[in-house]
Amino acid sequence: MSERFLPPARPNAPSKPRRRMPRIAAVAVTGAVVAAGLTGCGVRDAADVEGEIGTAENETAVLKAMQEVVKAGFPGVMVSVKGKDGKIRDYSAGIGDRETGDAPPKNGYMRIGSNTKTFVAATVMQLVGEGKVKLDEPIDTYLPGVVEGPDYDGKKITVRNLLGHTSGLPDYTEFVDSDTAGVPSRTYTAEELLEPALKHKAAFPVGKRRRYSNTNYIVAGMLVTKVTGKPVGEAVTERVINRLGLRQTYWPRPGDKSVRKPRMEGYVAPPGGKLRNATEMDPSIAGAAGMVVSTPRDLNRFFAALVGGELVPAAQLTEMQKTVESPDEEPDTVFGLGLDEITLSCGKLWGHGGDIHGYETRGGATADGRAVTVAVNALPSAVIDEQASAEAMTKDVMKKVEKVMDLVDTAICK
Repeated sequence: MSERFLPPARPNAPSKPRRRMPRIAAVAVTGAVVAAGLTGCGVRDAADVEGEIGTAENETAVLKAMQEVVKAGFPGVMVSVKGKDGKIRDYSAGIGDRETGDAPPKNGYMRIGSNTKTFVAATVMQLVGEGKVKLDEPIDTYLPGVVEGPDYDGKKITVRNLLGHTSGLPDYTEFVDSDTAGVPSRTYTAEELLEPALKHKAAFPVGKRRRYSNTNYIVAGMLVTKVTGKPVGEAVTERVINRLGLRQTYWPRPGDKSVRKPRMEGYVAPPGGKLRNATEMDPSIAGAAGMVVSTPRDLNRFFAALVGGELVPAAQLTEMQKTVESPDEEPDTVFGLGLDEITLSCGKLWGHGGDIHGYETRGGATADGRAVTVAVNALPSAVIDEQASAEAMTKDVMKKVEKVMDLVDTAICK
């Protein structure tokens, strides 16, 4: 359920981006072995193009970058790109189902993890634009007594602090059993996710720095529910998913462990173990921080619509795009309110990214209407050498994340 990005180079700097470790505690290096049989990449039926195919050089570069991702150990990869010409191009490579050996579908369903946060942030910002929520109002105004910890309370933490991860709230994933090597099966409520986190001290005084915490969006989801009078999933569906006509995007109903088909199966691995299927799981462990299921095309449509001003009023989009640096998290990336800015070799990309059991997604949209989503069906921590040292495992994860982000850059920039 979480993230995130590689920060590519600044303008006039070398074009290859650098990248950091994913942010969620659940994607810490667990030491899983690389799946057997993935010593090479069979890009089977790798490109499915709507409209005119791009240059041969571009297609070759994308397919090569996809091969590198699979060679890095990820079973399969899906890519969707909306290019400068407005055409949509879909690709897949590797293995989408290890049981059947089938390639991933093009534009198949997958869990999008923390990209969900941007859906929730957009919903909150709509409420701000409607005057129903004030961005700099304490969360206690809307959820009295809900946010109370050993050294903080909701009277000092604002809605902006939540959306921008400057609240200091401890990350609930550190205290809930969300081990990515397992497959969550029970259903959690927002209150059950929040409760263990609020027993711990703040990571830092409110507003003094930025640190990614999934707890912020559990609370933001509760805010949406309180103000709209609807479960957060229903509110997001009505205000974002249906409004944009995202027919291949949905917020799973309580107890729904499935992912619709056609889909790319997702895989996890316990320490020292082999990859196993985690597609069917209860996503409520991610709550408003990571519940949504979508497809690469729909995710592109969402980010393009948001960045293009179709989803929230201009004043609120400006607030979402007010960024701060957080060098400890990710060099060369700056962070807004549920929407982050990355510098690729060809310019700026606005997006978020998401990691959840079995899936990692990266991408976003540019101001000129281009968009890209790359999805793989295992977290980097599930396809590393478990026998290596902790330092070597960390470097290995970083290299695998870089391969994914190299593909993002190649797909949209070449």
